[in-house]
Amino acid sequence: MNIRFAKETDLSRVNELRKQVNDLHVAGKPDVFKPGFCDELRDYIQTIFCNPEEKIIVAEKEGTICGFAVLHHIHKPENPFMYERDFLDIDEFCVDKTFRRQGVASAMVAFIRDWAKEQGYHRIELNMWEFNQDALSFYEAAGFTTFRRYMEMML
Repeated sequence: MNIRFAKETDLSRVNELRKQVNDLHVAGKPDVFKPGFCDELRDYIQTIFCNPEEKIIVAEKEGTICGFAVLHHIHKPENPFMYERDFLDIDEFCVDKTFRRQGVASAMVAFIRDWAKEQGYHRIELNMWEFNQDALSFYEAAGFTTFRRYMEMML
């Protein structure tokens, strides 16, 4: 397995995986996420790819891109309530459903962790939807801990 930064030629396959994530989100939270994968969502990967504050990594196994993650540098200046925050955010993360439980996600997290250290980050954050218990179990096993929670009350 090879974990690397994406090339522009990888983006159509990355979008296939992004559609899997979108479909999962639609099934889990249909009151929030729109079904389908419109042109605007498809084309947005190019915006991400060209943004110097974002990186796309891919996992390649047996000649197939089987996972990807979008990494986003976040800098929040100090304010009266909080200290300055500078961290790496995992904005999107997916392993193709046919490649899950084969070490792909763990290899991707190890790559991200090592790269973040090399870049001088001291923190990696991500957010996820509560309905995705498989993702939660994986992230906890990978060493992530919950430090903030969003809650809702449906009316």
